[in-house]
Amino acid sequence: MPASPSTARVINDRLALRLLQQEGPLTAGQLKQLTGLSRPSVADLVERLAAAGLIGVVGESGEQRRGPNAKLYGIVADRAHLAALDVRTEGVSVVVSDLLGRVLTRASVPIGGDTGTGPAVEQAVMLVERAAKEAGVSELHTVGIGAPGLIDPATGELRDSGGLPAWHRRLVLALQERLPETRVHVENETNLAALAEQREGVARDRDTFVLLWLGHGTGAAVVLDGSLRRGASGGTGEIGFLPVPGTVVLPSATDCEGGFHSLAGSAAIAVLAAEHGIAAEGEADGPVAAGLVGWAVANAATAFLDGLADRLAVGVASVAAILDPGCVVLGGEVGEAGGADLAARVEHRVRRMSPLPTEVRAGALGGGAVLRGALLTARDRAQDDLFAPR
Repeated sequence: MPASPSTARVINDRLALRLLQQEGPLTAGQLKQLTGLSRPSVADLVERLAAAGLIGVVGESGEQRRGPNAKLYGIVADRAHLAALDVRTEGVSVVVSDLLGRVLTRASVPIGGDTGTGPAVEQAVMLVERAAKEAGVSELHTVGIGAPGLIDPATGELRDSGGLPAWHRRLVLALQERLPETRVHVENETNLAALAEQREGVARDRDTFVLLWLGHGTGAAVVLDGSLRRGASGGTGEIGFLPVPGTVVLPSATDCEGGFHSLAGSAAIAVLAAEHGIAAEGEADGPVAAGLVGWAVANAATAFLDGLADRLAVGVASVAAILDPGCVVLGGEVGEAGGADLAARVEHRVRRMSPLPTEVRAGALGGGAVLRGALLTARDRAQDDLFAPR
């Protein structure tokens, strides 16, 4: 059955908006060429979108032609403003952007482990409010949050999880209460990192891959046939709980000690480095572990890198045996620090351990992938709302 005129208009409008988002400002002639629509149809949609305040004239094409240059139309970037948060155990980072995703300001605040739930939540909420004020933004349309832990697939909420600070779950509710007109969306941090690597990083050519997060802790995100897979309970990718050889205990439902985390978490990497005479400065979090790995790569500390690759290959080979993704991205601060050197060492070992060909790549976005993924998600949701038919 052919689409009704109103439905066709909605489809055409959204197509034009997506093209303007992806390609930047375009003339009516370019929109006609890219959409395949007739000149009158393009003229109608330009008029509708301009009347709705979604697009406007941003310049002229500069083409050499008779008469005036063609007008360039672009999305009105300040039609809506967004914020993205990366919530870690030790603090929060935030960026504020316009509708096109252009960052207007960045800020962060450390939150110590001895900070109470109420004060921690207030610090995080105030950080968002201050960042918006510094960006000259009076109202946020959408806030995207990346946080560790499981997301309930039925409710979309962050589930209570042992080992994570209580303020993580309270933060979402507090933001919704403080910013009642703002849409707040929370997603697992590793899933957001995978989205960012697929859209803007090393997985742009893959519609099936697994991102192995290597930071303070470990995690994985699974993308199959272009879709993020969450599982029945939202726990797809909890690789830290994967039982592995060489540990003295098995993981429990509330503690991943004895799981893959015991081999590849930041504390385990610091211990392994110390065994090879490489000392860490400060508490072994993600950035410290990344510093150790980066130093090892720069100084050709082969024994340490081989030992770390042996450990990572256990997790990658397990993923390959179950999912056969064809590609595993080593993400997070540690994956970025290890670069192509560490990725090649892991791939070489996996090739010996599994009959399934698996390419191992170093993530391009590192720890910043979570914040970038949260911003991409916030932008997508804001545009879905603003570009929807009224």
